[in-house]
Amino acid sequence: MPKSKATTNAHYNLNYHLVWIPKYRRCVLKDAIKEKIEQIIKEIAEGKGLEVLAMEIMPDHIHLFVSSPPQNSPSLIVNWFKGISSNLYNQRFATRKEERIRWAHGFYSGSAGTVTEETIKKYIEEQTRCRDTSVASDE
Repeated sequence: MPKSKATTNAHYNLNYHLVWIPKYRRCVLKDAIKEKIEQIIKEIAEGKGLEVLAMEIMPDHIHLFVSSPPQNSPSLIVNWFKGISSNLYNQRFATRKEERIRWAHGFYSGSAGTVTEETIKKYIEEQTRCRDTSVASDE
């Protein structure tokens, strides 16, 4: 059984595969830029309470496998990574306009989990069993 995480109100095992590209799919994510972007992504994840499960930065795109609490939608998560990473990189490292990192508008998001359809159906069927919740009244 997969290890779940917990918040105050929920137990969860939500993992997302996110992919995004630099504007015009330019091959700029190499060498020192790649290392700096990787560090920034880890900083963002830590600051937002996310767990980076795997990351691969290719010259023209980023693959990120991340675990998140249920209150964060995949689009919110990818927008955090794209927006904050470009701002931080550009503030810290881009001295000229040509050195700035800009991301394309779109992204890919896929969910990943280890629970089978049979497990979910079984869980739902077990939940439909009525429990005696009547409370004796003092009338």
